[in-house]
Amino acid sequence: MYLMQRSILAPKNTDVDEVNNAILESLSEESHTYLSANSLTPIEEGASVAAGVSMDSLYPVEFLNTLRFSSIANHELQLKVGVPILLLRNLNQSIGLCNGTRLIVKRLGQRVIEAEIITGNNVDKRVFIPHIIMSPSGTNWPFVLRRRQFPIRVAFAITINKSQGQTFNNVGVYLPSPVYSHGQLYVVISQVTSSANINIFNGQGPDRYMRNVIYKKRFGPVVCSCNFVICTVKYTHLCIMHGA
Repeated sequence: MYLMQRSILAPKNTDVDEVNNAILESLSEESHTYLSANSLTPIEEGASVAAGVSMDSLYPVEFLNTLRFSSIANHELQLKVGVPILLLRNLNQSIGLCNGTRLIVKRLGQRVIEAEIITGNNVDKRVFIPHIIMSPSGTNWPFVLRRRQFPIRVAFAITINKSQGQTFNNVGVYLPSPVYSHGQLYVVISQVTSSANINIFNGQGPDRYMRNVIYKKRFGPVVCSCNFVICTVKYTHLCIMHGA
């Protein structure tokens, strides 16, 4: 299957959404839009009413619909048959429905999505994905968001963090801005089986250098080289020259 061993990787969810939306719009298949149902639960007991104003009045549904989190699906989910998707929750590990599993959409229903697994030990297996209630973790809001939606994202492009543990024959790396976390460039390069099958878009200019993040407490000054890049690590940053 063409998409099984190919992916586009990017550091941020905003970058991933940009790529996915552009590719999705270019496809001629009929589009289906799924909207979530959102509600909230106050974190502190008795905090639902403060100074005579209810929590629901402070944070109406229209506002909840605009909230985006990396760990749950967005309020508006646009899909087409044949599109790759990424599972965001463990649904049934025995049949391969785990967080991070990639699938291809085969049929779009009102209450379930039929898809075919393209990664792991259950490749080619047809499965059904239902709506579930999801809540993000580690937010600064004074409430817990409860979002009922399909636990998936479009996955022509996925984040570098989500790609960890996977290997691809062909990888495109979309870097409109520098990576922001320790070791992300190493993760990108380690996903591909050959240096000839990786293409990097560097949005930082024509000098072909990309600033990386290295924790100086882990690494001191060191120089290393490999088939993909020549790297010079010095305290807090790493310069990468692709194809050097």
